[in-house]
Amino acid sequence: MSKALPPPGHVRMVQSKGSRGLRLASAVAAPLNFPASQIFTNCYYFPSEFSLVATVKIQTLRQKTNEYIFSVVREGSDSLLLGLRVSENHRPPCSRPEQGQLWFNAQGKGLFICDGLTVSPVCAGKQRLDYVEDYQDLYTRSETLDVEVFSIPSEGLFMAAANKDSRSGSGIYRWTNASFQLYQNISTQEARSWKHFTIDNKIFLVVAANFREAGSERSVIYQWHRRRRRFVRYQTLETHTAQDWEAFRIHNHSFLVVANHRRDSNHNIHSVIYRWNPDTKLFEVNQTLLTSGAYDWEFFTVGPYHFLVVANTFDGRTTIISSTIYVWLDGSFQTFQSIQTVGATDWEPFQIDGRFFLAVANSQKIPDRGTSVYSINSTVYELNALTQTFIRFQDILTHSALDWEFFTIGDEKFLVVANSHDGGSYSLNSVVYRWQGYEGFVPVHSLPTFGCRDWEDFSTDEGSFLIYSSAKSRLSKVFKLRNY
Repeated sequence: MSKALPPPGHVRMVQSKGSRGLRLASAVAAPLNFPASQIFTNCYYFPSEFSLVATVKIQTLRQKTNEYIFSVVREGSDSLLLGLRVSENHRPPCSRPEQGQLWFNAQGKGLFICDGLTVSPVCAGKQRLDYVEDYQDLYTRSETLDVEVFSIPSEGLFMAAANKDSRSGSGIYRWTNASFQLYQNISTQEARSWKHFTIDNKIFLVVAANFREAGSERSVIYQWHRRRRRFVRYQTLETHTAQDWEAFRIHNHSFLVVANHRRDSNHNIHSVIYRWNPDTKLFEVNQTLLTSGAYDWEFFTVGPYHFLVVANTFDGRTTIISSTIYVWLDGSFQTFQSIQTVGATDWEPFQIDGRFFLAVANSQKIPDRGTSVYSINSTVYELNALTQTFIRFQDILTHSALDWEFFTIGDEKFLVVANSHDGGSYSLNSVVYRWQGYEGFVPVHSLPTFGCRDWEDFSTDEGSFLIYSSAKSRLSKVFKLRNY
């Protein structure tokens, strides 16, 4: 301190909330500094590890500024070797000249380091969801039945919208200037959903659609063309009113499975698992599974076991049918468990504190005889270690639910449901539920939506977001999750 402090008269002892410290006179413009050579007298090099413990109290920080409160510079010059900046949520620049520099977010209570490309957390404060903010109105090519958010290395964040209208096709959007902007338009026929996956560092997108080629319905796989920086057609596969694709890997083998909904008026048909052939560089039929109005597939793992679960919606007479969980045994998927569902449209697998859950979205109750009911329970199931089956954990009242999305903010866990309509109106509130242990999921936010079809969560340098697609309007919306 004797090396760093200014002359007497410019420093005085003060006390703040029980802590004592030194206050510098406002006339002292120069920063406190000391030459390392006078401190480390028996060391010819600056030590690789050292500790400097200090408590710094700053009355106010100017908005959108980065204040250095500690820095190490090369002796005899102003060349910065290490610096610690402080600001309130305003992230400093991060490029090769800033590599190794530290940043403390005074509002978020987190410490970050620049690796030359991005700012990564070293010790981030635990965030909590405060409220949900309307962030972007996204007008798509037509009504949007699904959104898929994904990243392409060296290119950034993208979103694929499955647009219903065949005339306008479907849009690929890129996150530019803190919002989604149209990047590429792809010709699609009644697109239902997109799925992004990678094989050998190659980027693919597959669309569940109803292309008519050579007298059959086909869905299309697109590959990212690095030089053209566009998705180009790669392979077509025969499908039947395809609703969804799921991509997964088992033992270094890549697979795709399609949810075939119906063929003409027959809903009880086979859905198909395809396997990637590394020699031909194409997907080939690997296995077929009998499904009833299949709407969604989800792949998940529990320990060393691999599972697929299908959402069966309708068998031609009723929506009160079984959806099936399959387990991978001896090179193929075998039935593991059947669960009665009611017009199931989506499964969402997730883990909380070592416990494994499956949430099913039930859309409508169509009995053999009687009136359709749209306001029904959707259900969260938990894997029971003793019975080795999924058992009912919690029922949640939903309104023609079409999707669940699980996401986390800090240590908090959430589910958001896509409530599409109640039999009379498409203007409904979709609800965010927070995990509260023994109480299960409890409602914490109610978000006005119109014909809500799908939810996706994603994060950027600007924060955490939710996006929902509307099956009844061109307007989809992006919400920002405000944390504290």
